Parts: sequence; C-alpha cells; structure tokens
Amino acid sequence: MIKHEGQRVAILIDVQNLYYSAKNLYGARVNFREILKSGAGGRNLIRAFAYVVKTKSGEEEPFFKALKSLGIEMRVRELQEYFGGLKKADWDVGMTVDAIRIASSVDTVVLVSGDGDFFQLVEYLKNQGKRIEVMAFGKTTSSKLKKSADEFVDLDKDQKRYLLIK
Repeated sequence: MIKHEGQRVAILIDVQNLYYSAKNLYGARVNFREILKSGAGGRNLIRAFAYVVKTKSGEEEPFFKALKSLGIEMRVRELQEYFGGLKKADWDVGMTVDAIRIASSVDTVVLVSGDGDFFQLVEYLKNQGKRIEVMAFGKTTSSKLKKSADEFVDLDKDQKRYLLIK
C-alpha cells in the first residue's frame, strides 16, 4: 500500500521518547507542528494523539496547550514517584491499546516513537492490513522497529525541519 490522498491516517506520538532523543542528541526541542504535517502527508488525518506526562509542578502546561492548539488530542498520565526516587510514567500499553482501537477506522497508523517495545504492535497492525509508518530519530530507534515498518522517517535526516534549535 502506498500513500495516497484518500488514506485515513492516525498519528500516535510518544512525546517522552521524542523529547529525550532530541534533547540528548541535539540539545533541542521537537517541532511537533512539522511532525504532524509530515505524518499526515496530505492525507485524511482522522486523529492525532500525544502521550504526555504531567508532573506535580505543572510546568508542562504551556507545552500541553501548544499541542492542543495543533489539534492533537492529549493523553495525560501522572508521573509516578516511588520510594528511593524512582520515577515512572510508561505509556507503551496505552499507546498500544489506542492503536488497536483506532485501527479499524484508518488505513495507516503513524507511530512517532523509536521504542522497540512497539515492534509487536507494528507486526500485529500490519497483519490487520494496515500501513505502518514510524517517525523517530534514527540514532535512537530500535533497528527491529525500523525494519518492521512499511516506512521509516528518520528525523535525524532533516533536523532543520523537525527540531527547534535554541
């Protein structure tokens, strides 16, 4: 299946994965407007979800508003803090469930994450006849995930487009 104008697309954005890759690799922030534009690729965008983590301080609220202003639906999880200082807010299962739920309404799922834990999800959705596109920073993306997708968009290759340099 190739890209065409009538394709129905869902975009699922693993914000933490992109945020830390951009920060650690380039000391930059992600241009989510361009992620959304590129992911849709002129096709019929059905829904776009961003999976984010909310802290007690609430310092991320302006960022959340910016994502919402782009038409991205927010999936928010509270940061869990455990004894000993461990912090966790894993969205893998939530993203997987949403992808499976929306699959019947779309032709293409654009997974914006380099997390290799999504390999099985990609294989499952492909077996359901869906086109799977992965967008992520190639340097921090699982090789299995890259190979399993119908298309891999390496954000490293067009930094001017996908990064907001300070």
